[in-house]
Amino acid sequence: MSFRLSPEQEAVREAVREFGEAEIRPVASEYESEERYPEELRRRAADYDFVAPHVPEAYGGAGMDAVSTLLVTEELWRADPGVGGAIAAADFGTGMIHDYGEEWMREEWLPRITGGETPIATGISEPAHGSNVAGMETRAERDGDEWVIDGNKMWITNGTVADVAIVMAKTDPDAGHRGITAFLTETDVPGYEASRIDDKLGIRAQDTAEIHLDGLRVPHENVVGEVGRGFYQLMEFFAPARADVAAQATGVAGAALEASLDYAREREQFGRPISEFQAIRHKLAGMATMVETGRAMTYRAGAAIEADAEGATRLASMAKLFCSERAVEVTDEAIQVHGGAGYVSDYPVERYYRDARITKIYDGTSEIQRNIVADDLL
Repeated sequence: MSFRLSPEQEAVREAVREFGEAEIRPVASEYESEERYPEELRRRAADYDFVAPHVPEAYGGAGMDAVSTLLVTEELWRADPGVGGAIAAADFGTGMIHDYGEEWMREEWLPRITGGETPIATGISEPAHGSNVAGMETRAERDGDEWVIDGNKMWITNGTVADVAIVMAKTDPDAGHRGITAFLTETDVPGYEASRIDDKLGIRAQDTAEIHLDGLRVPHENVVGEVGRGFYQLMEFFAPARADVAAQATGVAGAALEASLDYAREREQFGRPISEFQAIRHKLAGMATMVETGRAMTYRAGAAIEADAEGATRLASMAKLFCSERAVEVTDEAIQVHGGAGYVSDYPVERYYRDARITKIYDGTSEIQRNIVADDLL
């Protein structure tokens, strides 16, 4: 099935690319080496509607369609997975607020997120429970007009930098998926303590945290959606989230390809550019094929999500699976094209290689995606 971007979508791509080239790439290595969250750049990106671009204009967003939103993510990751990825990830939880939150939640928090004032965090994974969401051990017990939440969350994006978070907790421990509820909480309150996770393999400029919840009190009015329906509400965003990871992987793979093309034209061996050697040319051709195929799968998944088409979940999982695994291959080949120069930080491809690896893990591992695709097929 062919897919062509509209002129408006092409304009989105160009605008984000210009921002990435001018604002992100010149400072990316600095943020990465210092493991520093790009607060200022996130605020600047918000001025151009690149933060949570899918949020409707009524709440400060750009109201972009699903494919345009994926283009923003792809280009931010092409600029740099750590810095650009931190900007793209500032919206992780806005969909839950918009679709299931009360109007006061949307009015209070969505404009602050789209305006660059704060990112949002969503606490799902735990130290002992990642893919098995139903096994979470965080508990919420009703106490009058409040809920008291206790537990630990792990690998939480924006955990230490967000002013607001959605916390998933068991309100009925014996009900499995049917006993999970989503809660909205500010983070600067007693009972919420976040610790940044450092020394990650990649995406070091992005904020990743462990969150300790100890007697966190949340008003009943802060329940997002319905009590006991949190998991099913969360399922509504699995496909968009996985398509977004496919866009991330496509972005970093594209960046690695471009860096390799530039290096191959400049680097000489035996008196001529290495781009003239068949071994290098075949590597570049294979890399380009993988990038272009992944890009097509990502956009098709986005179009299916936008149309609420049958099979959108499967297409998103296919795209996430293919693009993440190919991104690791492409970035690995990029290092090979660079040779020894690719193994040090003088060139960005070693960073791209490290950054690409996470796309096979979060928002559902490759193994989980294969299960989803197989279940849909069979």
